Amino acid sequence: MLRRVFYSTPFFLGLLLAALAVLVSLFGSNSLERTAIEIFIRITMVVGMWVFIGNSGVISFGHTAFMCIGAYAAAWFTVPPMMKKLFLPGLPEVILENSLPFWSSALLAVLLAAGLAALAGLVIMRLAGIAASIATFAILAIVNVVYSNWESVTAATSSVVGIPMYSTLWLTLASTIACIVIAWLYGQSRFGLALRASREEPIAAQASGIDIVRQRQLAFVISAALVAYSGVLQAHYIGVVNPDAFYLSITFVAIAMLVVGGMHSLSGAVVGVLVITSIIEMLVRLESGVDVAGMQLKLPSGVQEITVGLLMIAVLIKRPAGLTNNRELSVLSLFKKPF
Repeated sequence: MLRRVFYSTPFFLGLLLAALAVLVSLFGSNSLERTAIEIFIRITMVVGMWVFIGNSGVISFGHTAFMCIGAYAAAWFTVPPMMKKLFLPGLPEVILENSLPFWSSALLAVLLAAGLAALAGLVIMRLAGIAASIATFAILAIVNVVYSNWESVTAATSSVVGIPMYSTLWLTLASTIACIVIAWLYGQSRFGLALRASREEPIAAQASGIDIVRQRQLAFVISAALVAYSGVLQAHYIGVVNPDAFYLSITFVAIAMLVVGGMHSLSGAVVGVLVITSIIEMLVRLESGVDVAGMQLKLPSGVQEITVGLLMIAVLIKRPAGLTNNRELSVLSLFKKPF
């Protein structure tokens, strides 16, 4: 049993991320620590997306909506009552008068997102292919419009401030590893196997007695819950939430991370985040301007988006299965021939 755990993908990925956190804690600057926290939050989000997209094969453009729901719910439950009465007077009285600790508010936020995903999934999971993808984008658009205009509850386009900043390096690391383990357990369960079977051969899977709609619905709810938790971490990291922060830009980047890493493997989700985040951070610094041999080198704004887009196109052309070739990484994979 211990041998299987040692050679498992979650053990390898957890060890890799823990090593990153330790190195940053011991030798990194405050800026590098903030980058590491952002990496862990993004991994939580993309791993959550992998649960549905990677196993079902249906590209979802709407998962950022659940991140938004989780982030705002975290704000509703943890912002001090005085500030809520001033900026969010439309909240129910019981929420307006009370503030909850982190874990209680996180649980409620995740349950809220999972419940809404279950309702939306009753309709959307009956669709397939591009129709399902467009329907998930409709969820994103609806959530953005609602949260951008419901002023008494979400402060509309104004930011909700005063959110306690609980998301430390170690909390986000532990949360990320826990999400990886949950995603892995789902993937190895009979439900994950059934969903992947429907992804590869839907007709044969249906003939074998697999209820494709039900399996997609389950994966959609679990996926939404994990993505919502990444929204909770994000809200408690920056202390501010705004609906525009959970719309098209972050959706594009998250899908790019999944595609570049390899959308059919859990390891691909993690590798994609690490690679894309490293590129983005480097380009952000170059856009801000750096001194090179006494000269100021500054890239025009928007280069990072263009670069990520070109990288995704290149990967789709040259390596459609992503950088990991849709394989899982483990301790054993280090001793095998490179793929």
